[in-house]
Amino acid sequence: MNSHTTRPFEMNWITTLEHQTRTLLEELDAHPEARRLCDGSIGKDGYVQYLIQTYHYARWTTPLMAEAGRRMKRLGKHSRLGKLLLQKSDEERGHEFWLLSDLRNLGWSRERVERQTPNPAVTAYVAWNRFTSRCGRPEAFLGTAYVLEYLSVHRASQSVERMLAANTIPNIRKAVTFLKAHGTADERHVEELTSLLSPLSDPEEQAALLLSASTTRVLYLGLFA
Repeated sequence: MNSHTTRPFEMNWITTLEHQTRTLLEELDAHPEARRLCDGSIGKDGYVQYLIQTYHYARWTTPLMAEAGRRMKRLGKHSRLGKLLLQKSDEERGHEFWLLSDLRNLGWSRERVERQTPNPAVTAYVAWNRFTSRCGRPEAFLGTAYVLEYLSVHRASQSVERMLAANTIPNIRKAVTFLKAHGTADERHVEELTSLLSPLSDPEEQAALLLSASTTRVLYLGLFA
C-alpha cells in the first residue's frame, strides 16, 4: 500500500526536477549568445568568455562537492548519496585544467585567465554551493549536479559538432576538450542520479534539491552576461 501511495509523489518531484533543466534548455535557446554557442555560430571572443566563466565555477565545483559528500557521511543520512557526491568529485577532479588547455589553444595563458574576474552569476553560484555544502543541506548539491549534467547531455556534444562544422574560430579543434568530454560522459551520470534520487520521499530534502536546481538554472544563464 505504501509503495502505491508514494510513487505518484516521487514521480512528481522528479518530473519537477527535470522541468527545471528543460526550462534552462529553452532559456538558452532564447538567449542570443547562448544560442550561438549551441548552433556553432559563436565568435572567438564569446567562446573565450564562456570558457573563462566556466573555469571560474568548475574550479570550485569539485572541492565543494567533496565537502558536501563528507558532510552527508558525517550526518549519517543517505550514505549512498554522500558516497555518490564523493565519487562525482573524483570524476570531476582536474576538469578545470581541460578548460585551461582549451583557452591556451585560443591564446590565453593560465595567468591571464585567472586575472579575469568571475562575473556576478559565477560568484553567486560558488557562494550558494559553498553555503549548502558547509552550512545548509548538503544533499542540495545533487540538484546542482543534475542540472549541469542534464545540460551537458543535451547541449555539449551538439555545440562541439556545430562549432567544428562552422570552423570560424581559429584552432577550434584543439579548444573543445571540456565540452566534448562532458557531452559523452554525462548521459550515464544523469541516469544514475535519477535512479538514486527517485526514492527520496522527505519533502524537505526534495525542496532542497529543487531549490538548488532552480538556483543553478537561473545563474547558469549569467555565464553569457
